[in-house]
Amino acid sequence: MVRWMRNRQPRYKSAVQLELERPSASYIADMLPPPAKPHNPADAIPAKWLHSSTNKARHAINVVRWTTEGRRLLTGSYSGEFTLWNGMAFNFETIMQAHDVAIRAATYSHNEDWLVSACNDGVIKYWQPNFNNVKAIQAHHDPIRGISFSPNDSKFVTASDDATLKIFDFAGGVEEATLTGHNWDAKSVDWHPTKGLLVSGSKDHQVKLWDPRTGRCLTTLHGHKNTLAKTLFEPCRGQLLATCGRDQIARVFDLRMMRDVCLLKGHDKEISTLTWHPIHVALLSTGGNDGSIYHYLLNEPSTPPGTTVSISPYDSLDPSNAPAQTIYPAHRVQHAHDAPVWSLDWHPLGHILASGSNDRATRFWTRPRPGDADCNNDKYHIGEAAAEAQGTYDRRGGRKTLREEEEQEMEDEADGLIDQKMPSRQPVLPGIPGLAMPGLGNDGTSVGGAQKNTLGVGNVPPPPPFTVPNGIPNIDPAEFAKLIAGGKLPPPLPPGMAGQGLPPPPPPLPPNFDLSKLPPGLLPPNFQVPHGFPPPPPPLGGNAGGLPGIGNENSGAGGSNVRKRAPLPSQHESLMEEQRKGKYRPVR
Repeated sequence: MVRWMRNRQPRYKSAVQLELERPSASYIADMLPPPAKPHNPADAIPAKWLHSSTNKARHAINVVRWTTEGRRLLTGSYSGEFTLWNGMAFNFETIMQAHDVAIRAATYSHNEDWLVSACNDGVIKYWQPNFNNVKAIQAHHDPIRGISFSPNDSKFVTASDDATLKIFDFAGGVEEATLTGHNWDAKSVDWHPTKGLLVSGSKDHQVKLWDPRTGRCLTTLHGHKNTLAKTLFEPCRGQLLATCGRDQIARVFDLRMMRDVCLLKGHDKEISTLTWHPIHVALLSTGGNDGSIYHYLLNEPSTPPGTTVSISPYDSLDPSNAPAQTIYPAHRVQHAHDAPVWSLDWHPLGHILASGSNDRATRFWTRPRPGDADCNNDKYHIGEAAAEAQGTYDRRGGRKTLREEEEQEMEDEADGLIDQKMPSRQPVLPGIPGLAMPGLGNDGTSVGGAQKNTLGVGNVPPPPPFTVPNGIPNIDPAEFAKLIAGGKLPPPLPPGMAGQGLPPPPPPLPPNFDLSKLPPGLLPPNFQVPHGFPPPPPPLGGNAGGLPGIGNENSGAGGSNVRKRAPLPSQHESLMEEQRKGKYRPVR
């Protein structure tokens, strides 16, 4: 776009010869916007899916409208909410409650200063570009199906299920005329982009052209055999009129001859909406009740093999009486949505098409870039089953987040079960080398499962530090090291040395203390307790003494002192317990 705007020239001058696009990713930078190719509408066909946007509270999307500058997309939902989506990143920007009921129609004024919206209650609201609600008027008492501005934005017209069209003065919000003539619900209305001419489609299978000045019906077109869904003037030249309905055929009328010149076939279900390309007159897009989106080129019949090719009335000797030309889709997006497509709207530059559907999703479509070879084989073109078989779609891709959460929960539960089965190691008492302490490792951490009490944690006091004496008299450091290596401890301090920065002397041994009563493995081999030293503490699992705060809970289970954590509770059992309490009801 930037390169084209820099080098563009007026059409009466010779065009700048830019490099042609080729099917390679290196030519993406050379892509030209649709205004640069006014005579090549095939390059603007939006065959590639870009993004799908959905609200947190999902509702059917009845209206999609690009803002006049093309930076955002406005959607109106069945819940009466306006949602703004970013036009480049397609992410959510803001949401607001615009109407109390479903929004059925919305359009911007030609001067880009106003937005009007209509709902099922027959209420019309005026909005500024910053979505400040200025006025609300009760236009009809039945749902409003269509709304359109006049070329100078001084008036607008509405179509309602009460079978009438009403013309309002925009500045005063006053009804000026009521157009009657339809025998059933009026489903669509449009004001000519440059002339004082109205077109409406109704449930009575009729297309009517009106004079807004006098309110008189100028003519009635009887081409359709079922309810009309959309009537729309071509916005560039204003010479063509497109209509579609539930008879599975869209028709293009030439206003100069007041007759249909093209029959757009190919839909298997009812056609619910259509839209003209803002740049190319020959490109028309339709949306069906089966969720499909078809793109037609009016200058290319695209006749399938085995079908008789028809001739355009413009090429016949008698254009007024020649039969209409049958045109088939130039491109089909058969599975664009999972429900009827209610609204289509082109970006003002003509490179992105937005679609809103009853499946509560807003999707963006664009032209394939050079080198895109798989865009025609995705799930939107050939279906989920065929795309999965070809490897262009992963059925589980939409459940990626849920699957990751479930896997994380399973990993956490598995880690807990592994922690219960961890084998025990031979621990030692912190600070006293060579002395074992069941239930604690060499680094002071718990082994074999979660422990209820640990030294230094909670109410359990840490053991006193054991430091090597440096200033004990009559003790040589080398001799002290030999005593430790030989399994012996130095003699107690002489009297009078306590209170000089050294620990107090231990109490004397109880009389007639038998070292053989200690559990095996607690003391090193051939260990002799010096005179005046207390015996080592008994094991934590014993019945005598022990450290405060540490009890014996599993001493009877095979003589093992390793605590094991109980199995983790099942979420299903917890849910069933809550349901029995009446807090949750099962899904019906």
